[in-house]
Amino acid sequence: MTIIGEFALWISLPIAAWGMVLGYAGGRTLRGDLVLSAERSIYMVFVLLLVASLGVGAAFLGDRFEFWYVANYSNANLELFYKITGLWAGQRGSLLFWALLLALFAVITVVTNRKKHREFMPYVVGVLQTILLFFIVVLLFADVNPFERLAFTPADGRGLNPQLQNYWMTIHPPTLYLGFTAFTIPFAFAVAALLNGRLDARWIQLTRRWILTSWLFLSVGIVFGMRWAYEELGWGGYWFWDPVENASLLPWLTATAFLHSVQIQENRGMLKVWNMSLVLLTFLLTIFATFLTRSGLIESVHSFAQELKIAYIFLGFMGTVMAASVVLIIYRLPQLRSENQIESFLSRESAFLFNNLLLLGAAFSVMWGTMFPLISEGFTGQEISVGPPFFERVNFPIGLVLLTLVGIGPVIAWRRASKRNLQKNFTIPIAVGVVTGITLFGLGARHELPLVTWSISAFVLTVIVTEFWKGTRARARIEGEGHLLAFFHLITRNRRRWGGYTVHIGFVLMCIGFAGAGYNQDTRFNVQPGDVVSVASPFGHVYDLTYEGLSMSIGRGERNLLWQAIATASVSQDGTPKGILTTEKRQYTNRDTQPMTEVGIRSIVSE
Repeated sequence: MTIIGEFALWISLPIAAWGMVLGYAGGRTLRGDLVLSAERSIYMVFVLLLVASLGVGAAFLGDRFEFWYVANYSNANLELFYKITGLWAGQRGSLLFWALLLALFAVITVVTNRKKHREFMPYVVGVLQTILLFFIVVLLFADVNPFERLAFTPADGRGLNPQLQNYWMTIHPPTLYLGFTAFTIPFAFAVAALLNGRLDARWIQLTRRWILTSWLFLSVGIVFGMRWAYEELGWGGYWFWDPVENASLLPWLTATAFLHSVQIQENRGMLKVWNMSLVLLTFLLTIFATFLTRSGLIESVHSFAQELKIAYIFLGFMGTVMAASVVLIIYRLPQLRSENQIESFLSRESAFLFNNLLLLGAAFSVMWGTMFPLISEGFTGQEISVGPPFFERVNFPIGLVLLTLVGIGPVIAWRRASKRNLQKNFTIPIAVGVVTGITLFGLGARHELPLVTWSISAFVLTVIVTEFWKGTRARARIEGEGHLLAFFHLITRNRRRWGGYTVHIGFVLMCIGFAGAGYNQDTRFNVQPGDVVSVASPFGHVYDLTYEGLSMSIGRGERNLLWQAIATASVSQDGTPKGILTTEKRQYTNRDTQPMTEVGIRSIVSE
């Protein structure tokens, strides 16, 4: 199977190239036979990349250590669970997996548009095949071929990095890759619109589901990664502003901006150049995230690359895509003029535009902080690191204003908000926010950031709950339905609006949780078995941790463990037993590293 997989990867190269040529030729000549052949080439490339991926999987499952990739990311004692994830454990397999997912989405796009939107499809296929061709060329010619053989076959492999031996390994990378690759489809339709001159809002409507799909997977992937980092001591809690963490955040920020700004184009015919530019930027940032993870340019716990050759290839590709896209946008500028202008600062258009500027400001600050060590080294010869304090100092104020806009943007009037509109929508929510802040202060909350965040969150949640209540009550009165049925129909009949509110609720809840980090405590004690350590919570509880003792076990080859030390502590809250915490130190046989720590975590919804 492995030999077949390697052969399939090579065969995919000329087919992708041929499909690319046919796609662009079909768009220029409008010949249906060329377009049909180009679409069929998409199917063939997908099948070939699937076979290649199965070949890599078979090499992992069969302990084929003659392959460089398997020898460096697996060994005989590695659990089956992690051998299956070997496809995306390292640089070579993850690039193949990226191409496979893109080919899958390309197939779905072709199938769902077989008999419609034919004016876009030739160029869409051409763009998708161009990107697929790039990744196939990288895999075959940039020294990252997953089927590369070693000069000799080692008796065993190095095994998987212990930090990656976590159940989140199965779902965090794939969800991020799904988000990255899904946004290629909107980019392809945007380029197709620029090439064929159909620059109304149609291309946005055709890609809305793809945009939401990409944004959803990016969001879920980032959250999964945060939880994974929380469980791995040394990755900085939920978020440490690691370069690759930042790289995954960048396209999420610009995609979020795009989701909001397209509403202005759909409703008011404005921001056409802006939206086209946001699609280009978001796609480039998905490639940038892939590039940063695999280039090795910036040190990161996530980085896979071994050399810089691939970095120059990715930079060249991104530069070419940017130059070509900018030329197309400039060429089509006369057709991209806005049909209206912003009439008032107090309007939904202004709120959404301000939202976009803040999101792009956050993206720029994250990009600058991430790349500054490389920039400083290039100009001064000395690398200057940028730590979490910089990112937090810049982005916390931006986050607070964005949180406020979540409550303002969806309910303020289009064009120009009247005094009555502002009073009707915001008087009660502002009052609730102020009362919340005063109440929390009276209860002992003294940290400024959590206090302000929770007050604004109360304002936003009140706005959203009020909108749900108004809509439900109005429908119940007009349709004569019960309130529960009216609420159900309200959501299902306008999923776009009410789904957006639901997402906003989730965002507010996450901000509430992030603000709680202001109450983190770092307490250190030397203890003996039987000692009790008391930790006071800022919310009135007292936690008692009783150290029960330390146990040792010597590994017998299972899970590549050399030895394992387990510290146990019982936990009680205000005198009530709550459970047991175990913290471990592990030394692995296959890695020349310091002992790894598995932290003890007690995390429940009620707390």
